[in-house]
Amino acid sequence: MSKQHSSLTHEEKRVIEYYSNHIPTRPHEVTPETPLEHLNLNWTEKDLPERERTKHVHRLHPYLGKFIPQIVEIFLRKYFKEGETVYDPFCGSGTTLVEANVLGIHAIGCDIAAFNCLLTRVKTQEYDVDLMRKEVLDIVSKTEERVQPFLFDLHSWEDEFEDTDNEYLRMWYAPQARKELLIYRSMIPNYQYQDLLKVILSRSARSARLTTHFDLDFPKSPQTEPYYCYKHSRICYPTQEALKFLKRYSLDTIHRIQQYSRIRSKARSIVIWGDSRKAALPCFIGGVITSPPYVGLIDYHEQHRYAYELLGLPVKSEDELGAAFKGNSQSAKEIYKQGITEVFTHAGDYMKSGGRLVIIVHDRDDLYADIAAQCGFEVEDTVRRHVNRRTGRRSHEFFEEVFVWRKK
Repeated sequence: MSKQHSSLTHEEKRVIEYYSNHIPTRPHEVTPETPLEHLNLNWTEKDLPERERTKHVHRLHPYLGKFIPQIVEIFLRKYFKEGETVYDPFCGSGTTLVEANVLGIHAIGCDIAAFNCLLTRVKTQEYDVDLMRKEVLDIVSKTEERVQPFLFDLHSWEDEFEDTDNEYLRMWYAPQARKELLIYRSMIPNYQYQDLLKVILSRSARSARLTTHFDLDFPKSPQTEPYYCYKHSRICYPTQEALKFLKRYSLDTIHRIQQYSRIRSKARSIVIWGDSRKAALPCFIGGVITSPPYVGLIDYHEQHRYAYELLGLPVKSEDELGAAFKGNSQSAKEIYKQGITEVFTHAGDYMKSGGRLVIIVHDRDDLYADIAAQCGFEVEDTVRRHVNRRTGRRSHEFFEEVFVWRKK
């Protein structure tokens, strides 16, 4: 056993060794008759390369804490039929809704974070591809035109575009980058696909912040001086401009939307901004596929702070379940467990008897053991999978569980 598995338990190492001798599951081969015990979700990089895990619109914008689309596809194929409705009460970046649409399955997503809902709507929207391409290229071209005359005199356009009251934007962006972002933002109302342009702006703003190249996920303070970059093994300099990112992500976005448009179906995708403990669903559902937040791990509003500041989105971080700022004390865990129970109980009210609730979660604190009974589900099975191919500061390996619960 290699050193990379040294932090795992003996049982976890045994599972890895067992599945290494079995062919990983190919999602498109799964049917309703596929036994759960035959599923091997322990893909290697060769089995499931990064380009497949982030195919088409799944990488329209970085998002921490999302599950891979292949897991969603497998359980959609196993438990849902074309024309049925799947619900994700923690829709996040929209993975469940995107995959459901490809298979002709209607989907409803709910999330407390306004940016998550914006991103999910953008991914699942049906576009006039020619118009989309025209608008994306036009706004970035007009941004460049308006930037050029002022590159050597940034103060001359401060009054027109500067967001003087926004301390975050002034702190985290160099003057040129900030002004390029604000020029782009000022023109968004002139176009039809405004939400898509907002996502391009947000993605560019994430990259244009005054932070080190190796700490885009969790920057603590602005980086204003040259620094040694562990990512590039050399001295790097803080980003001064945003236009290069606007150009790069505009082309990438066009490509990804075009890819998804070729495979999407006419199935409905509904996104609800609200608290999934009480949000009213527009119809009954066939079941649930979701990956809930973990206790004390991620602040889902804070990870996209730049988007909330630039776009003026409303913030409901206090209503996040398991937010990092709430900690992981025993009290925090109990509050989290109660919240998750309420979410699934509420979802169960819209489900028919026999419907499945599929939960992908790293239950490191064993909090889900008694939630099923409390919210009216019976535990049907649990599938464990090895997660070992993440990068950056969150690259440690672990096991996560796929709980399959059945509505009584």
